[in-house]
Amino acid sequence: MDLSKNNIPSHIAIIMDGNRRWARNHNLPDYKGHEAGADALETVVDEASDMGIKTITVYALSTENIKERAKREVLSLFRIISTNYHTKLKKMMKKGVSVEILGELNGLPETIKKIIRELRKTYIKNEAIKLNIALNYGGKKEIISAIKEIVKNGVELDKINEELLDKHLYTNGQTEPELVIRTGGRVRLSNFLIWQTAYSELYFTPTLWPDFGAKELRRAVSWYQKQKRNFGK
Repeated sequence: MDLSKNNIPSHIAIIMDGNRRWARNHNLPDYKGHEAGADALETVVDEASDMGIKTITVYALSTENIKERAKREVLSLFRIISTNYHTKLKKMMKKGVSVEILGELNGLPETIKKIIRELRKTYIKNEAIKLNIALNYGGKKEIISAIKEIVKNGVELDKINEELLDKHLYTNGQTEPELVIRTGGRVRLSNFLIWQTAYSELYFTPTLWPDFGAKELRRAVSWYQKQKRNFGK
C-alpha cells in the first residue's frame, strides 16, 4: 500500500477496542484477549515508528472500566500491564520508545504506581517514538482537573484561554492527534481525548484490536491521507 511520505500524521490516537470479543470468538477467557491486544500494540508501535509517526496515544483502561468491569478482569489487566512492562515495554524502550502514562494515579494498585514512577524517571536517548498509554483515564475528568488547577493558581478570568488549558492537560507540550483510530466496530470516542481531538480525523474499523496489525495501520493512514482537513474553515 503506497503512502505519501510527506503526509504522515505526527500523532495518532487509538481506541483499542475488541479484546474481549476476540477472546470469546476464539473460545478463550477474556484475559487472553488482553494478552493478544498487548502483542498487537507492540506490532503497531514498531510499524508506526518505521513510518515516521512521532507519537501514539492508546486508550488502555478508562476510569469507567475500573468501576464497571468485573474485579477479576480488572486485576487481570493490571497483571498483564505489570508483566508487559518487564517484557514488551522494556524491549520497546531499548529501541527508542518513550513511554508516558496519562491518567489518575489514585485508584491504581501500588505495583502499577511503581511502574509509572519508574517510567517517568527513565530517560530515553535518541527517542524514536513516544507512546502515551491512557490508564485510569477519562477525558471529562482530565478537563475538570485542568480547570481546578487553573482556578487554584488564581488565574484571572480574562486570561483563561485554550493555550492555558492545554498546558494543564496530561498531554501538555505534545501535538494534538491528527488521526484517531477506533477498532472493534463501535463509532464513538468513549470519553477519550475529547479536548485534544476537536479537529482530528476519525477512522473506524470493524477489525478487533488483536487482529489490527501493520497492514491495518497502513490502511488507516492511507485513508487519512485522502482526507481534506480544513479545521472548520
